[in-house]
Amino acid sequence: MASRSGDGVGEGAHETRSRRKTGTTQRARKLRQGDNQAEALLWLELKARKLGGYKFTRQFSIGPYYADFCCREKGLVVEIDGHQHADSSYDHRRDDFMRAQGYSILRVWSHEILKHRTSVCETILAALDGRLAENITAPDLRFVFTPHSPDSISSKTDLS
Repeated sequence: MASRSGDGVGEGAHETRSRRKTGTTQRARKLRQGDNQAEALLWLELKARKLGGYKFTRQFSIGPYYADFCCREKGLVVEIDGHQHADSSYDHRRDDFMRAQGYSILRVWSHEILKHRTSVCETILAALDGRLAENITAPDLRFVFTPHSPDSISSKTDLS
């Protein structure tokens, strides 16, 4: 390991090479640490490519917003909502922004994960596999479909 003796080696290590806005990583970490039981249980199913081999990221920054879970490869955001999110105008604006970036959004109630985790995972897998290709509004979930080409997500995602 190089020393930091002022010889130029290792200097500037405190500077980030990330394209993310300062504080984004720390905010995402804080959100991950404060997740609820439903998020923690769903993460057990999504992490390490357990669900269909798809890679998910927790608390992924998309512009000024953070997605609970995101599969960048397929452009799918999975949001876990409690009762406070019922027909939220903030969530609609957030969804509109994420859709403009090329993401489809699947919103699931947290109690559905606690009671029917397997069904929730099957629904997520259906969205990832392209078997959900239209908007769906049901009492226990909402899916907002955004058609896109394979390259549209990586080119539109704002990492700042």
